[in-house]
Amino acid sequence: MQRLGTGIGWRPEIADAVEHMPGVDWVEAVAENLCPGHLPPSLLRLRERGVTVVPHGVSLGLGDAERPDPGRLTALAERAEALGAPLVTEHIAFVRAGGPLTASPRLEAGHLLPVPRTKDALDVLCENVRIAQDALPVPLAVENIAALISWPGEEMTEGQFLYELADRTGVRLLIDVANLHTNHVNRGEDPAEALAELPLEAVAYVHVAGGFARDGVWHDSHAHPVPRPVLDILTDLASLVTPPGVLLERDENFPEPAELEGELTAIREALAQGARAGTRPPLSAEAAGPAATAGSAGAGSTGSPTDPARQRLALTQAALLSALVAGTPVPEGFDRARLGVQARALAGKRADVVAKVAPELPVILGAAYRASFLAYAQRHPMTGGYRRDALDFAEELLLAGRPQQARSRRELREWWLDRSGPAPRPRSRMARARRVLLRR
Repeated sequence: MQRLGTGIGWRPEIADAVEHMPGVDWVEAVAENLCPGHLPPSLLRLRERGVTVVPHGVSLGLGDAERPDPGRLTALAERAEALGAPLVTEHIAFVRAGGPLTASPRLEAGHLLPVPRTKDALDVLCENVRIAQDALPVPLAVENIAALISWPGEEMTEGQFLYELADRTGVRLLIDVANLHTNHVNRGEDPAEALAELPLEAVAYVHVAGGFARDGVWHDSHAHPVPRPVLDILTDLASLVTPPGVLLERDENFPEPAELEGELTAIREALAQGARAGTRPPLSAEAAGPAATAGSAGAGSTGSPTDPARQRLALTQAALLSALVAGTPVPEGFDRARLGVQARALAGKRADVVAKVAPELPVILGAAYRASFLAYAQRHPMTGGYRRDALDFAEELLLAGRPQQARSRRELREWWLDRSGPAPRPRSRMARARRVLLRR
């Protein structure tokens, strides 16, 4: 495994600062935000300087009940090749549910949701990881996620689940110490126990990030300074093993470059403190994780032994996601209050991301944007990604005769017409009629 050093998440908003930041050995970029044929000039300049760039996927859904989408795998592979990356990373999470396995509408979370730590979920995840490994040109590492909710009837701890996953597939691990802190606050899980159970020889690198407390839970926001408890977990990890790389994540609410540099300094100090207290040597290149080629031939073929597990997992995931985004009853065994917190967080994130992918909407709607979108989200689960979500939101407003101001309504209609295309694919006869009405 390549030694990465200390890095920072590359984002367009801080691209210039990252380029000129001292002591940045490598960067990580969100894969879905990159176009292989038109990479941002900043990333190209970093690559020319020899700075490693790792693509970090957020939408593959390795924890989904269905097998990974070949198109998404191809896109991830293309980004890895375009960047000359030594590896790619994704998450141990499910992001969509429903569809053919449940004979129900397909729903999207727009967020990384936890998979249950059960034998069924592990079997499905292992096969999905093998499929991904076979499709990617470089090794894959998968990340533990933060969670607000717990599944009832779990059969393994997080450490045991990750150990089994790495042992059965040879996949490397991206350990997010901020997520270990989040799960400690939200689910009462001891970070020290999780670290003790991890296959540390499989660690590819480590994430560090900040968050905040609200509604009695810790939110992994990536928009706040790294708190001391997260740095303490990093120190504990560094006392057990020297990770090949450590990376600071920040996705919004970006501070001045000096503050980011200060956080990188704090990360280096936490690593050094752990190294001084440690009893284990650094990982050698040969021992830096299981072989990433430990896939199984034909893992994506039909008639797989995991099919019954996929069916069972699909039903439970669809029930949970429907409760979170469509207002259906809370499945048995879940904490109703905690699911309410998660549902509000998902709706809020939808509003924030739609405002980013369609920044004209908050401008046109002004202060009414957020309340209008949250009301829309309560009645309309996301089914086709954030850009589709923005168009559908605008369509619903226009059909309801909103905004009330004629000028704003005219601007919104022009925006919708410009982006919905000359011949949008109708979803139904009723949808076709609605679109004809809007075009008049």
